[in-house]
Amino acid sequence: MFYSEIIENEICVLNPDESRHCIGVLRHHNGDIIDVFSRSGEIYTAKIINDSQRECVLSIIDAKPVYRRPEFLHIAIAPTKNSDRFEWFVEKAVEIGVEEITPLLCEHSERKALKTDRLEKIVVSAMKQSLNLNFPKINQAVEFKEFIIRRTEKIKCIAYCEEKTITFAETISSGNPTLAMIGPEGDFSKQEVEMAISKEFIPVSLGRNRLRTETAGTVSCAIFQCATERRLS
Repeated sequence: MFYSEIIENEICVLNPDESRHCIGVLRHHNGDIIDVFSRSGEIYTAKIINDSQRECVLSIIDAKPVYRRPEFLHIAIAPTKNSDRFEWFVEKAVEIGVEEITPLLCEHSERKALKTDRLEKIVVSAMKQSLNLNFPKINQAVEFKEFIIRRTEKIKCIAYCEEKTITFAETISSGNPTLAMIGPEGDFSKQEVEMAISKEFIPVSLGRNRLRTETAGTVSCAIFQCATERRLS
């Protein structure tokens, strides 16, 4: 499975990295048939017509829509101090299943900047690994106060270490877009929690254990996936 950003007039073009992998590593050549996916939400069956390692060109034979699950999960999560941990979260969230990710800048956040171009490469790699080809939306980092006032998801949750009145799994219901906010390594401040509750966010628990930020984000995706799979089965 390969990824293409350029699809036009029944032709798709692989970028240099994908071209090298396709032609240089996997030894595909003119006439070979491969599968390609893109942001458009389709999987293409295509034939190689120019087996260049710099810019592999393919002719599209067939196209079919990517499966999109009926449930929608948005994770808003504070970037970790160690960027590798945040990138690990993004990779695992995409593999498990997530529709949208927003880096959230909180009172206790220790990192304010992210390399979004690197995150996109991680997303593509995770999609190819998992064959979960529903391209998630990766937003720019946003301040906590700005973020909470404009949310429209039906279910809005804030995972908070001091509040354990209800589990995240208990909030999930079929067909309702769900937002889970995950705080920084120092957790959300009490003021932030109060602000979120005033905007109809539900304080939730992710279990008995105290989790790292990136673990909490990944666990949220897994809980959502398990809960929605049970409802669909």
